[in-house]
Amino acid sequence: MSAFARARAAFDEGRARGLHSGALMYVSRHGEPLLDEAWGEIRPGEPMPDDALALWLSSTKPVAAIAVAQLWERGALALDDAVARHVPEFAAREKDRITIRHLLTHTGGIRMLDVGWPRDDWDTVVARICAARPEPGWTPGEKAGYHLQSSWFVLGEIVRRLDGRPFERYIREDIFEPLGMASSWVGMPVERYRGDLHRIAPLYDTEARPAKDLGWIGERGLTTCSPGSNGCGPMRELGWLYETLLAGGLRRGTRVLSPQTIEAMTARQRTGLLDQTFRKVMDWGLGLIPNPAIYGDPDVPYAYGRHAGRRAFGHSGRRSSTAFADPEHGLVVALMVNGLPGDAEHAARFRVLLEAIYEDLGVAMDAGQPAT
Repeated sequence: MSAFARARAAFDEGRARGLHSGALMYVSRHGEPLLDEAWGEIRPGEPMPDDALALWLSSTKPVAAIAVAQLWERGALALDDAVARHVPEFAAREKDRITIRHLLTHTGGIRMLDVGWPRDDWDTVVARICAARPEPGWTPGEKAGYHLQSSWFVLGEIVRRLDGRPFERYIREDIFEPLGMASSWVGMPVERYRGDLHRIAPLYDTEARPAKDLGWIGERGLTTCSPGSNGCGPMRELGWLYETLLAGGLRRGTRVLSPQTIEAMTARQRTGLLDQTFRKVMDWGLGLIPNPAIYGDPDVPYAYGRHAGRRAFGHSGRRSSTAFADPEHGLVVALMVNGLPGDAEHAARFRVLLEAIYEDLGVAMDAGQPAT
């Protein structure tokens, strides 16, 4: 029996049901890689290559949060600064009370805007968000609802204005390159996209029958930066990012954050609020999701399975990826599957797969307590 037989069986069962055809899997404990493999097919009849690149979708969001946290450490901003202090035009239409903390915790009230990405360029997108009116009846910080893209462009603009570099360059130079994440990008250079296109795993709508390519691996969509949705790279490299957070911000002699900042990012900054987007009670850290299953709902979005410890934290991407760290076990998981079924099928699929990983490792937990 292989070391991850249960996880492989869970993947194979989903593949047999047509939920996905390929996966990129990375698991480590205490910084030691235990699973770093490509499973199944990248395209029909073509094996998933070990060096495949995944579109992270919303699993990208913690990268932007780390950039903001670095500027916080450097004294360039405070979490409770009004966004308008750094982007004055954002104050338009009664958005002057929205703070950086509100954006990081999805409590700002600008969640459902059509930002125009990737059709429009960065400046046009930011200007559109700044000119928008917040949702009526939304008191920042007192109401919660997952923001898909809008707040993340604003956070990226804060980084750009305070640092001077384009957001995508900042991410490469101050986060990815210091951590050895050479193949990871948020807004991939055009020449790199064209050279690596064969390595980028397409995503398929498997809710449709037959399954169809979603068409998200287009040049415009991957090369026009979206701070909350178009990170792209090997899942192992996203796993390294979480290993760094688990190690207090240090990786191979390079520090990107202090332990105290990571404690703040992973703490429950918003608690007990009904998320108006997901329609579930969910807590939130600073751009990271602390284990959302503590309220006893096994179907809560972006959960890490019933064996994950209470202090587990991470983020997932739309019905296809997740990456998280579990401090109780020194565990990091980063995985992507290339099929997007319906919400219920996806939640059940990932619950089984993630629980299988814990069971394969012999560290299964239930509701934060050791399994008997």
